[in-house]
Amino acid sequence: MKPLPRTARAYIVCAALGAGACALPALLPPSPTPWATAGLLAALYALCELPARCRLLGRGPGGSVALGAGSFFPVLLAAALLLPPAAAALTALPGGLLARVEEPPAGWRRAWRASATALAAWAAARTAAALGAPAALGAGPAGPGLPRALLPALAAALVFCLVLTALDGGIRATADALPLRAAWRGLLGRALAPHLVHGLAGLMMGVLWRSAHGPAAALLVLLPMYISCWVFAQYHHERAAHQATIRALVQAVDIKDSYTRGHSERVGDASALIARELGMDGDRLDTIRFAGILHDVGKLGVPTRVLRKDGPLTPEERRIIELHPEYGHEMIRGIGFLGEARDAVLHHHERIDGSGYPYGLRGEEIPECARVVAVADAFDAMTSTRSYSRARPVATALAELERCAGSHFDPRMVAALVRALGRRGHPHAGEAGSGGDRQADAATADGTGGQVPAPRAPGPPARQDRGARTSPRGPA
Repeated sequence: MKPLPRTARAYIVCAALGAGACALPALLPPSPTPWATAGLLAALYALCELPARCRLLGRGPGGSVALGAGSFFPVLLAAALLLPPAAAALTALPGGLLARVEEPPAGWRRAWRASATALAAWAAARTAAALGAPAALGAGPAGPGLPRALLPALAAALVFCLVLTALDGGIRATADALPLRAAWRGLLGRALAPHLVHGLAGLMMGVLWRSAHGPAAALLVLLPMYISCWVFAQYHHERAAHQATIRALVQAVDIKDSYTRGHSERVGDASALIARELGMDGDRLDTIRFAGILHDVGKLGVPTRVLRKDGPLTPEERRIIELHPEYGHEMIRGIGFLGEARDAVLHHHERIDGSGYPYGLRGEEIPECARVVAVADAFDAMTSTRSYSRARPVATALAELERCAGSHFDPRMVAALVRALGRRGHPHAGEAGSGGDRQADAATADGTGGQVPAPRAPGPPARQDRGARTSPRGPA
């Protein structure tokens, strides 16, 4: 379990204090809080979140997928339209504390969720009140004025989304040591449309709540929200199945070639580090990580005796190993969700100067994803401890990558890795017993053990002494 950094804990404490300050006026006399409405909405939100913690009740139809938190935000947005700001903040607290938590530490995560949603509900209620939502939803002979309430409801939903994403970006920055820009990147774009839909659903609840039909009719809005919750959970279930597929393939490679055990996961992490530095996020970032993890899956098609051979490789054996990118591409080409990761598996041993394999592509002909993985692969080979040599210092590895940038590696990818490691360091460097790729692990010509792969010359490939990993030739 990864410990929660002190900065993240301090951030959560500050958010909790802020949420308490926002909700406190609702408890102090003289308070204008309509306790019947506030209590009912708070109980309703808590009851909506509570089933997700139950193994039986927290499943979708068919019992296949756990319900996700956040799909019942219309209750909070209805509270923002119907209640004073302090009461709206108070409404969010019980449900936030009862929400489902997937990973430890559960107490800190629940405190964070309750605080963040309370602050967002308070800000949404302030916005709605400033735009006249209470008057637009006031009971009267004609009932609530739906057109008048539309603008306050959408504005409240927008503010709710902005506050949540801002707070979420802050916790990501403190918990994962990310720059603020990187922590916030992509959060708003993914959250805006769902929150606006939740705002409309919250408006429907508010209108029905204040109509002649009363609160009982407002509960009907939760049925379509439950369905949307189940659909969203199905999406996450599919992603979990994708992850399981990736893990199974990587475990198969690790079992067959113990020499590279752990290498694939580390290359996936380094690839994601480079991609994030280049501004990639969301699905593209996941694809790059998958590409790094699966780059050596083609070794399943290489005879075990070749992978585990202790002595030098014969030219024929080297030709066999050099087929592993094509084997890997053939194995995974039917897995649709991998997208461009399949190109990275096929081309991660290509070089910028065209001396790589399997097709000798050069420069921009090499897919961007493959250029990222090539740098991550070589870097891990240099910074991993193996049975025959110690791990090189990170600074030495980066210097070697920079030396070969423009010939072997894309200079942009190398520069991104240097920048990222300069800020965050490399947590996997020097792990004992780990290994690298047999091609990315060959040393450079100067005999310094730089671990950058030697180029292929025309004709039969040269012998490679895997005990010393040295090559008589420098980069072309």
